[in-house]
Amino acid sequence: MSYAVLAVNGLTKHFLVGGFGERRPLVAVDNVSFRLEAGRTLAIVGESGSGKSTVARCIVRLTEPTSGSVILCGQELRDLDKRGLAAAYRKVQMVFQDPNSSLNPRMSVRRIIGEPLKLHLKMTAAERDERVRELLQLVQLDEALIDRLPHQLSGGQRQRVGIARALAVHPEVVILDEPTSSLDVSVRGQIVALLEDLQARLGLAYVFISHDLNVVNHLAHDIAVMYLGEVIEMGSTADVFENPVHPYTKALLASAPRPKWAPVSGDSVRLDGEIPSPVDLPPGCRLEGRCPVAESTCAIERPHLEGVDRNHLVACPVMIRASTRTVAESPMVSST
Repeated sequence: MSYAVLAVNGLTKHFLVGGFGERRPLVAVDNVSFRLEAGRTLAIVGESGSGKSTVARCIVRLTEPTSGSVILCGQELRDLDKRGLAAAYRKVQMVFQDPNSSLNPRMSVRRIIGEPLKLHLKMTAAERDERVRELLQLVQLDEALIDRLPHQLSGGQRQRVGIARALAVHPEVVILDEPTSSLDVSVRGQIVALLEDLQARLGLAYVFISHDLNVVNHLAHDIAVMYLGEVIEMGSTADVFENPVHPYTKALLASAPRPKWAPVSGDSVRLDGEIPSPVDLPPGCRLEGRCPVAESTCAIERPHLEGVDRNHLVACPVMIRASTRTVAESPMVSST
């Protein structure tokens, strides 16, 4: 098995919600596990509220997980003290969805990119300035922009500054939380091409969160599909997009605008009914009330990920039984 730069095991996050009376747990992320190898991209997809961004925020500890473990470059993060965590988190950085809100409006490009260098690396002011200029060149920005403020930049330029800031301390893993969703279509393609180039040159591993399935199909090596906090299907992008098994995955792919890889019309799925509340989840399958292939046992038995082939996991016993593919243990989920 190849070395995983990031292994997430049983990651769970509950938020307590409610007013002055009894507070109840809202299940945002529930027992999510995956592994990511150097130089590869894992995309996490699903509709709004599925838990994608919460997974990302839990990995970098912007949100403290309720339970589960994150192993980064062989280090179990929950075993580290404050100083150890600070050193470990140089190896994982995050690019946010909206550069308007993630960049300090009062700081110049020079200061924004130089801030992590000042915090994490012992460098002189001249060395920091030289590194900032190198990073601007790396993300294909003109050095003339170095003293501009974020509002003086275009949306694409601001996102490139965010990427440069993430790369400043030489990370091995970059988490990209919908980095193209706020950009124009023409700029979106440029940012995707830049991310591909950086991955090839620097050997970066990406966790790529997106609603844009066409971008996911182009950029990602592997994909995890989330529904109501759970991963319900996971595998190589080719397997999941060309041979979706879970009813939710089929419906998600079929709903994308003019996708070349959508299921044929006879195999597409339409989901009716309301999404269950994350504070009052059903005991069985969370899709059962909307699923056209649900059986009586689906309402009481909670499904778990099982292999339909070596690199393809699905949490749907009904569709697994219907599949003719051989069941085999998959290396996609870490047992570390």
